[in-house]
Amino acid sequence: MTAPTTSAPAKQGIVALLLARRELLLITVVIATIIIFSIANPSFLSLAHLFGLGRSTVYIGLMALGVMLVLLTGGIDISVSAIAVSSMYLTTVTLTALDFQGTFLVAVALAVLIGALLGLVNGVLVTWLKLPSLIVTIGTLTLYRGALLAFVGTDRFRSLPAQMAEFSRFTVFSTSDNGRFVALHGSVLILLLIAIVLSLALSRTWWGRYIYAIGDNQEAAVRMGVPVSTIRVTAFVLSGALAGLAGLFYAAMSRTADPASLNGVEMTVLAAVVLGGVAVTGGRGSVLGALLGVLLITIVGSSLVLVGIPTAWQQLFVGLFVLFGVGVPALRERRTERRRGMVVSE
Repeated sequence: MTAPTTSAPAKQGIVALLLARRELLLITVVIATIIIFSIANPSFLSLAHLFGLGRSTVYIGLMALGVMLVLLTGGIDISVSAIAVSSMYLTTVTLTALDFQGTFLVAVALAVLIGALLGLVNGVLVTWLKLPSLIVTIGTLTLYRGALLAFVGTDRFRSLPAQMAEFSRFTVFSTSDNGRFVALHGSVLILLLIAIVLSLALSRTWWGRYIYAIGDNQEAAVRMGVPVSTIRVTAFVLSGALAGLAGLFYAAMSRTADPASLNGVEMTVLAAVVLGGVAVTGGRGSVLGALLGVLLITIVGSSLVLVGIPTAWQQLFVGLFVLFGVGVPALRERRTERRRGMVVSE
């Protein structure tokens, strides 16, 4: 007597699990993308390129974590690129003017403080004026960049303060790859540590539960006594703070502070977050998913030139990622609603 076959149900179970867990699906897509690019160009798997990918994820990843928090509450933050460049440039100008010779942590504190204050403006405007966060942050995106260029200056700093220049050489691991010195920048480890702390805060604290509750059903959260306005403001403040840190890291690692830099990167950040499974309607998403979205977009964007594809195609992929990240969950929810409707009709 032969045992019944279970291959088909097992396959269906694996597919269902991948579709149900965006993180598992993204891991699968990332691995498949790595395989494709490594076949197209074997140098993709070189340590120099892999370490470069890790370095490229840092500033986008930091901004993505902040945008994720705002999205979880049912809002959106388009101004992160302007906050990042404003924090980076104001910090550089201030340290240069003071001829500051202290530790890099002072630069970090100043950039994070400036970013938090600009994020606070967003949060207060959204909760006070009761305007859609999309409208508010589009306005502050233009406001912050315009004020920076109009009142602070347009000079590009190529000679950064010593602390920032020193941070650009901060590595946690170094080796030789085909006779070439390669190193993993320490900012990658900092990004991972921040992601771990944020993930624990979202899953283990009342603040994290409130974040999800507001995005899932704001009216129910109000009835439960959740301080909705305060929690939403904290999300915008943290988004601004992380953007400020991202801007400082970007300037330090690129060894230049340009007030015109990071223009348009907010769309890449948003694409990474929604691709990572963070719902634009709020209440659903994870730190792991957001970072996987960042990793996938960085792999595609940074590897196009490596395989001979023009960089102009990067914007095309970003647009497709946004549509995919928003469209797939919408189609899945519509299918679920139809099934529920069929059950009711029966």
